[in-house]
Amino acid sequence: LVLLCENRKGYENLCYLVSEAFIHGFYGKPRIDLQLLQQHHEGLIALSACLAGAIPQYLMEEDYDSAKEYAKKMSGIFGEGNFFLEMQDHGIPEQRPVNQGVQRLARELGLPLVVTNDAHYLRKEDAEMQDVLLCIQTGKTVDDTNRMKFQTQEFYLKSEDEMKALFPYAQEALENTSKIAERCHVEIEFGKYKLPKYDVPEGFTADSYLQKLCQDGMKKRYEEITTQLQERLDYELDTIRTMGFVDYFLIVWDFIRYARENGISVGPGRGSAAGSIVAYSLGITSIDPIKYDLLFERFLNPERVTMPDIDIDFCYERRPEVIDYVVRKYGKDHVVQIVTFGTMAARNAIRDVGRALDLPYNYVDVIAKQIPMPKQGAKVTIKEALQVNPELREIYESDEQAKNLIDMSMRLEGLPRHTSMHAAGVLISPKPVDEYVPLSKASDGTITTQYTMTVLEELGLLKMDFLGLRTLTVIQNAAKMAGIEDDTLLNIPFDDKEVFDMISAGKTDGVFQLESGGMKSFMTELKPECMEDILAGNALYRPGPMDFIPQYIEGKNNRDSIVYDCPQLEPILAPTYGCIVYQEQVMQIVRSLAGYSFGRSDLVRRAMAKKKEKVMEAERQNFVYGNKAEGVKGCIANGISEEVANKIYNEMIDFAKYAFNKSHAAAYAVVSYQTAYLKCHYPIEFMAALMTSVRDNTSKVIHYTMNCKELGIPM
Repeated sequence: LVLLCENRKGYENLCYLVSEAFIHGFYGKPRIDLQLLQQHHEGLIALSACLAGAIPQYLMEEDYDSAKEYAKKMSGIFGEGNFFLEMQDHGIPEQRPVNQGVQRLARELGLPLVVTNDAHYLRKEDAEMQDVLLCIQTGKTVDDTNRMKFQTQEFYLKSEDEMKALFPYAQEALENTSKIAERCHVEIEFGKYKLPKYDVPEGFTADSYLQKLCQDGMKKRYEEITTQLQERLDYELDTIRTMGFVDYFLIVWDFIRYARENGISVGPGRGSAAGSIVAYSLGITSIDPIKYDLLFERFLNPERVTMPDIDIDFCYERRPEVIDYVVRKYGKDHVVQIVTFGTMAARNAIRDVGRALDLPYNYVDVIAKQIPMPKQGAKVTIKEALQVNPELREIYESDEQAKNLIDMSMRLEGLPRHTSMHAAGVLISPKPVDEYVPLSKASDGTITTQYTMTVLEELGLLKMDFLGLRTLTVIQNAAKMAGIEDDTLLNIPFDDKEVFDMISAGKTDGVFQLESGGMKSFMTELKPECMEDILAGNALYRPGPMDFIPQYIEGKNNRDSIVYDCPQLEPILAPTYGCIVYQEQVMQIVRSLAGYSFGRSDLVRRAMAKKKEKVMEAERQNFVYGNKAEGVKGCIANGISEEVANKIYNEMIDFAKYAFNKSHAAAYAVVSYQTAYLKCHYPIEFMAALMTSVRDNTSKVIHYTMNCKELGIPM
């Protein structure tokens, strides 16, 4: 049965019906019954469907009376003018008598007709591609005689002229296509936030309760609340209120409070949220943004309204308990996990297509292995591989069979292959979720959305990432064995020479983010002496920024060699020895040198990070010469020459491509230091906790066993 939404009510009903079909009516396929359809038909237009529909099935069985009764029932459910009988012609013999029966039903019952064409692919030439995809889905080969196969190649999106040629005798049915389209007026609302409300205690508004929590938290976080601190807090709270995110912060504060009160380890922060003093005061993060010079505008930009994104790390083992709390708090029908679509990546596409075409495994494997492996999450497409790998290009150009395999794989590459549950994403909505989006049920019984995270964000729905970080479990277990309170680890001395000596010596097995061979080598060369070095180390050790490591080390070891193009740069770049390492430094430079606002400085940072050439060139003019109309003073007005200003801007562009989020670097540097501190001062407890966490990984168990021996820990 085909259901089309005529209006918003129809969309809500369709979401509900589809959700019920997947969650409660799944039997081989998602199903609903006529009783449910009767209850939720408002705003929907129904079509009788293809040969698989109930009415065509009765007609193929020559049971006209049953087809007539069913058509009456459908018309009764949807009401006059809302149920259409379909005619199709894909060159399938059975369709001719079915179309005759459908026309007879229309005459006898006074029901409208409509002509349609099933579209399983876009163009006629895509039929072969769809056939291969069907083989991949069903685990068959194209040569299999006993497999699902479309009878013709007519299942594509046909033009109006093609449909008129197929149905010259059905002018009214052709016109009904347009009439149905004109009736459908569903407007999907993007950009308007649909946040749940947090129930505050009696006597408070959401605003006043957030203010109270922050003021109370400030007293715990700081010995003295200076004018500077209070002004920063007031500014952030005012921005949060203006942008409409008060309830958002209360919701996040609440489930983090629950985790802490129930002994579930919470990370010190993640992402740009660590730049917020509101988040720090509420206990959402444990990083002092003032101490590390972190910018709130990197998190929330008052000049660009977007949903905040507070991702939280929890103890790997007890993360589900936090999600369970949120479900209890807001209701089972208001909280669901988020779907993600696995796609056909380059190598897998070649292997899948090779199996479907029944090509020898070894032959296909040799071709698939010519695709370079992904590096740091950057996937190489088949087209890119053909450009960079001469051997693959030679195979493609000299072997017709390989060319056919690669061409077909390129056409299928990137298409959805399977669904799974997002590792961390959870949706919390003010109304039952199925009023906004359709739902489905995962194989383990978990309810998930049918829309991905990106679409949910565009719809203005609240998406939270509840991440499980195994290192937090290690820290918590090690601290417990050592008799250390969780909060104590946030107050350990972050200038412990023994800890930095251990890191500088490369003895960082098991230390968060510092244990890879490359990172050990970097640390022994860098010889960090303070937390700022750990922050920068984590930010620089990535493809791209690695090129600036020698410059950073040279600056650290020979500070007299650092040259600043203008005096205003020194306070910004001195902590990183003259290098631009962080995105926040780009924001600080355009503010300090050219008088940008905080919000506008973040827009420049975004343009540079995303390599938006036109935006960057327009901003160059503003940066150098200023723009009175837009409130930008410009470098020249600040006594910086045109030549120097352009040089600085060029360097910013080079660095900004790779610059890292300092708030995230600071948060994870704290985790790195905490693990190093535990290993340095409580090696037995730390290694015991570490070994427990990797007990299912034989190679890591062996590796850490050897490390224990090096530390002189009895096994």
